[in-house]
Amino acid sequence: MTAALEIKGLQAWYGESHVLHGVDMVVQPGEVVTLLGRNGAGRTTTLRAIMGLTGARKGSIEVNGKETIGMPTHRIAHLGIGYCPEERGIFASLSCEENLLLPPELKGGGQGMSVEEIYAMFPNLAERRHSQGTRLSGGEQQMLAVARILRTGAKLLLLDEISEGLAPVIVQALARMITTLRAKGYTIVMVEQNFRFAAPLADRFYVMEHGRIVEKFGAAELEAKMPVLTELLGV
Repeated sequence: MTAALEIKGLQAWYGESHVLHGVDMVVQPGEVVTLLGRNGAGRTTTLRAIMGLTGARKGSIEVNGKETIGMPTHRIAHLGIGYCPEERGIFASLSCEENLLLPPELKGGGQGMSVEEIYAMFPNLAERRHSQGTRLSGGEQQMLAVARILRTGAKLLLLDEISEGLAPVIVQALARMITTLRAKGYTIVMVEQNFRFAAPLADRFYVMEHGRIVEKFGAAELEAKMPVLTELLGV
């Protein structure tokens, strides 16, 4: 089976700053994989490097068997990857529904979710469909940022800190969303600081430190790995 995402020896820079030092990672189709680590460990940079949003990159990043290290960002996105950055990028002057309809469907992706399917998954957004982007709560903006990607047909989702700073009820809704998407066959790579949110959702975990992967293990090993994680993350 071809991996949905396979990273080998990935190095990345921002200007003179050498941030990733040989990251290796494999994500199989339909898996939920969480990147753990302290702030500054290189997790967000890993997601940005996959999308070609860092400075120089070296190594190999294969998406469904296709090498992308030399591709520009728009070509990478067209392979069916949706990136949800921490800063959400909701357009203030557009309504919730206009924001949702903004990105076109990807020609290289699968069939995108319909607006009806999205509203069924996120009833909050259905209620707020005519509200201006900035009138939405932080949680609703986060839901909208993910929902917008689902409309494009992207099947590999890169989610950066989607639970950060949100009310518990919204975090629970996002957890249900990830469970639903996994059941639909989506592949998800999450960067999460909120260990309690990520732990029950992920099939596998990678732990980063100083731009390198220092630990990797499956969900079944989570309990046995807790002493190591406490040391690495202070969880």
